[in-house]
Amino acid sequence: MKHPTARLTRDLLAWYDRHRRTLPWRAPPGETADPYRVWLSEVMLQQTTVTAVIPYYARFLARFPTVAALAAADLEDALRLWAGLGYYARARNLHACARAVAARGGFPYSEEDLRTLPGIGTYTAAAVAAIAFGRPVCPVDGNIERVVTRLFAVEDKLPGAKPAIRALAQSLVPRRRPGDFAQALMDLGATLCTPKTPACTLCPFDRACAARARGDPVSFPRKTEKQRGPLRRGAAFVAVRADGHVLVRRRASTGLLGGMTEVPTSAWRSDFDAASAIDHAPQLGAQRGGIAWRRIAGAVTHVFTHFPLELLVFVARVPATAEAPEGMRWIAGDEIGSAALPSLMRKVLAHAGAVK
Repeated sequence: MKHPTARLTRDLLAWYDRHRRTLPWRAPPGETADPYRVWLSEVMLQQTTVTAVIPYYARFLARFPTVAALAAADLEDALRLWAGLGYYARARNLHACARAVAARGGFPYSEEDLRTLPGIGTYTAAAVAAIAFGRPVCPVDGNIERVVTRLFAVEDKLPGAKPAIRALAQSLVPRRRPGDFAQALMDLGATLCTPKTPACTLCPFDRACAARARGDPVSFPRKTEKQRGPLRRGAAFVAVRADGHVLVRRRASTGLLGGMTEVPTSAWRSDFDAASAIDHAPQLGAQRGGIAWRRIAGAVTHVFTHFPLELLVFVARVPATAEAPEGMRWIAGDEIGSAALPSLMRKVLAHAGAVK
């Protein structure tokens, strides 16, 4: 099926002008987008829904209204506001990128130069270049992948089909309004060309869509079945002082949940021995045998991208004079809500009854 590119572009932009979503990071019609807001929103939206991102974006922007403000902040402050949004490497890269941008005096304009910044990959570079700087490039996220694979009936499976999909998307980009075109494709995928129930009769690509003509749009995009690693297990230890303080530590700056705050845990292993879990408990100024650790019934479960996790939870009440082991610290109960705790650790504390 042939695709008259100019007509497709015209129809999509006309649809967008009528139905564009109002989003807090999106510039009003006719106004220039702020590259900081575009970049911040695109990083937050990776692997996360718009609904989930909006309150985080609002809090982050209120605390760090400019890239210079974010660059001047401590990483811990950024992680604290990011806590619960997941994929924490994004927050570390966000902070590093802000410092790099501030050092050079602003965001570069080109897709190629944007890709040299920490944490900015192919998609984010294209999104900022198109939306903030009007460059004729097309970012390809999950929504745009779905639209393009249906429009052209791309038979190759993801992720191997990504280069071909990017090339097809790029072939549609107009010289005028490339930023609006990119956002129009995003909106089309989010609101009409949805995964399971596409509203084809309302779509501006209805007559040109190859998948629609075949009668099987929901079968696109083709995907290779994901392989998830085996279940890992471990133990988490919630020590609560008589004054309500909770023992925590900071994870290593790199790797899974890097730089985030956690209660002490054992290693997470597929061959974890639950019978010896207590051997991994932290020492609190006395031998482990001097602390009465109590196991809470059940377990906390959490699913990461590459593996599921199950944690046994142990709780101990200790004197207010108990000292924190090396590398750990006590935080007050009323500080838990604002601490840089990932959602996994909040589950653990809730399971232990340490937070309400």
